[in-house]
Amino acid sequence: MTDRKTLQLRDPSEAADPAPALKKKGRGWEISSSRLDVLHDQARQMRREASPAHKALAARFAKADLGRYTFKRYAVVGSAIVDFNCHNLGMAIAIDEEGQNDTLAKRRDKSLEAVGIRVMRIKASDILDNIDAVLARITAGMRMRIADKKDAARAHAAANPNQHYSRPKRRDDRPK
Repeated sequence: MTDRKTLQLRDPSEAADPAPALKKKGRGWEISSSRLDVLHDQARQMRREASPAHKALAARFAKADLGRYTFKRYAVVGSAIVDFNCHNLGMAIAIDEEGQNDTLAKRRDKSLEAVGIRVMRIKASDILDNIDAVLARITAGMRMRIADKKDAARAHAAANPNQHYSRPKRRDDRPK
């Protein structure tokens, strides 16, 4: 009779090369927790003292039915605070106020785009003068971003044909 082999597990302390430690800073970003706390406090203060243009755009976003695409006001993204952020789209909206430091804003935009977040800049005067045209521009930007995301997903699926993604069944899709 042949000997049966059994599965034997090694003790984790005997592992040859231990797994790398997880970075527990800033929800995946390289930010210390104290810096992150300061950013969230600044964003909270900015929400309390919002400009008229910001309040007007926030009110229109609150009324609009955007489905799963929602914009969060004064959101902390990495080490930056953006005026509006849609996490699902990877899209941020920055409102250009009078007397704002443009070089700092452009540096922030460049760092956000380096991690895949598109930044749309809108003048505060445009929001106050013609908010409907601004909303049409934002909607067009959202549609472009959705199309970009779908194209990237198709390219990924074509490059990785052996990966199969199954969508969880909804309650109304389940057999009865």
